[in-house]
Amino acid sequence: MAETISMPKLGFDMAEGLLVRWVKQVGETINKGDVLAEIETDKATVEVESSASGIVLQHIVDQGTMVPVNAPIAVVGNAGEKVDAPAATSSNVEGQTSNDERLTLNVPTPPVADSVSQAVASVSAGAVKASPLAKKMAKDNNVNLASVQGTGPGGRVVRKDIEAALTASQTFNVQRSTTPVPSTPVTVTQEDKIIQTTKLRQAIGRRLVESKNTIPHFYVTHEYKMDALMDMRKQINAFLGDNEKVSVNDFIVKAVALTLRQFPNLNATIKGNEVIQFGHVNVGVAVTVPGGLMTVVVKDADAKSLRQISGEVKAMAGRAREGKVKTEDVDGSTFSTSNLGMYDVDEFIAIINPPEAAILAIGSAKEMPVVEGGQIKVGWRLKATISVDHRVSDGAEAAQFMQKLADFLENPVRMLV
Repeated sequence: MAETISMPKLGFDMAEGLLVRWVKQVGETINKGDVLAEIETDKATVEVESSASGIVLQHIVDQGTMVPVNAPIAVVGNAGEKVDAPAATSSNVEGQTSNDERLTLNVPTPPVADSVSQAVASVSAGAVKASPLAKKMAKDNNVNLASVQGTGPGGRVVRKDIEAALTASQTFNVQRSTTPVPSTPVTVTQEDKIIQTTKLRQAIGRRLVESKNTIPHFYVTHEYKMDALMDMRKQINAFLGDNEKVSVNDFIVKAVALTLRQFPNLNATIKGNEVIQFGHVNVGVAVTVPGGLMTVVVKDADAKSLRQISGEVKAMAGRAREGKVKTEDVDGSTFSTSNLGMYDVDEFIAIINPPEAAILAIGSAKEMPVVEGGQIKVGWRLKATISVDHRVSDGAEAAQFMQKLADFLENPVRMLV
């Protein structure tokens, strides 16, 4: 029996996604879990996997179409099976334009005779079509998108096009540098510069404004002794390859997950007058990506080894930075962490990632003079601050959580047994 594949929802605030490319064409065989299409959201370009096996019988929407969450995009079934798939629509998303309008706005520009004509056609249409990552790379490297030949769907500029343009520019600059150029005074402009924010930055802004305006935050900071953990990490990494080494953050994710077992009220969300305590401990890890931040999720982190956590975070962070995250990479977190330790930050506070009830902000592990037993010695210390929704919990419970977290961070062998 034919099965309809719908536009997935990635995060609670996602309302629609741009169908960038069909990976599987009509008539091709597809297995459950195979990549069917690529979609673009405010956060990243994501691969959509098929939820059924069979033959791709129909594409309900075209490439370049903005599609509401849960709207049908394709039909998969048996060869020769007749389908009566629903027409693509955006009416189930409040405030969206009609499907006819979307098709007019997003239909790919027809092929033109040469790259110059294509660039002119893109500019005259109002904007050059490019992926968020390509736009970010172009802005950071002062590349004019209109001068770049796009190789993506409908002439869309993608990452490899920007990389090719940068390589060509570098070659030209090297050749030009062999000819002496008279020095000229440097002109310093005093004009204001207007920079258009990315979709990702806009989404982050909306989400965090809502969080700060609607969630009563409070904060608790604790300092941890990290000597034993730093020593254990050194011993473990001595037996691992360069790509397998565990980080301080891997230990923290594991410790947080184990501590949350004892504090289900912080592994929760609030809905009306009810607190829903999650059955799974899924720890979100904030990752820096071009144009903003993204949270990747370690599912059931309390039941995974340090090496499993380390491998998953590396893989998901890599996909996030390449703009190729999978649906399961970013969905389902129950508690989040944000680590700025690699930037030599002593401590900071983080804004809660709704609909969660808490987030942990982690500073740097540093060697410093400490007093123990009346003696001054050198020791490793790390500060962390938990932000908690006061509707769900209070200061005493948050303080107890931070104390229990010390049982794992200061005695890391407990994470291995």
